[in-house]
Amino acid sequence: MAKAKLPRRQTASPPAQKAPASAATQKILIIDDAKVIRSQIPEMLPQGKFEVLEAKDGEEGLNLIRQESPNLILLDWIMPRLGGWEVFQQLQSQPELQTIPLVVMSGRKEEVKEKLSEPFEYFEFLEKPFNNKQLTDAIKSAMAKARRVRPSVGTASSQTAVVADSSAGVQLHVLNEKIATMQAEINGLKQQVAEIPGLKKQLAQLMAFVKQKLH
Repeated sequence: MAKAKLPRRQTASPPAQKAPASAATQKILIIDDAKVIRSQIPEMLPQGKFEVLEAKDGEEGLNLIRQESPNLILLDWIMPRLGGWEVFQQLQSQPELQTIPLVVMSGRKEEVKEKLSEPFEYFEFLEKPFNNKQLTDAIKSAMAKARRVRPSVGTASSQTAVVADSSAGVQLHVLNEKIATMQAEINGLKQQVAEIPGLKKQLAQLMAFVKQKLH
């Protein structure tokens, strides 16, 4: 009599071990109103080394900075609601945020230089558009600059005053240009007013000539 075949017992494979989270994982916060930039940057970064956070404007970015304590900030300069300059001022006004490595991004460097003069000692500037190497180099530079020793409170206050004075100087320059333009327009109007008596005289002569012809 043939023996009945016993069902084969399947040996359960050992459960897969969960890989330990890498202690080197860094949080990068991208603050940019352009979705294409927020999508492009993660693809340019080494995979598995960074946790990427996104914010579409400065206000949302500041909230994430306080909530998530990122290890690096990539900050666009021109944004709605709250721009890069306002975010920069918030970061510099708080000692616990000053040391976060910062990369300022803009397609027009002169817009940044209107507010902050070179050399940029405590943050890195990255001009748009950029490639992988330029992004990587900017991140490395920003991290190195963030480790620099900050000046004392008194010196920092004086530097803050210099930044404020620089901003006020730019505004004063713009105001002076407007005043000069208005003065030129006033001078033009004065010249036109000065010409009115001559025009009146010419008009009177023309009217007299017409009357003479009619009679």
